[in-house]
Amino acid sequence: MANHQSAKKRIRRNETRRLMNHSRIARIRTFVKKVETAIASGDKEVAQGAFKAAQPEMQRGVSKGVLHQNTVSRKLSRLNARIKAL
Repeated sequence: MANHQSAKKRIRRNETRRLMNHSRIARIRTFVKKVETAIASGDKEVAQGAFKAAQPEMQRGVSKGVLHQNTVSRKLSRLNARIKAL
């Protein structure tokens, strides 16, 4: 356990950020799942709408430091390719 004040503060801060990051990642996963289900159903219009909603969420994850830029770019590219193939 931490003994000095700065270490205690760091523990509190880490826990707060962990919870924030977890909620951000969960939100991104929800948006991606909506795109996946739309692709699975075969409805191109719904899939494109869900993709347009998911794209800024994923980019926000990059700007907040939760995800890496290349990871998000790869995932967006693959989702977009699957939508185009419908």
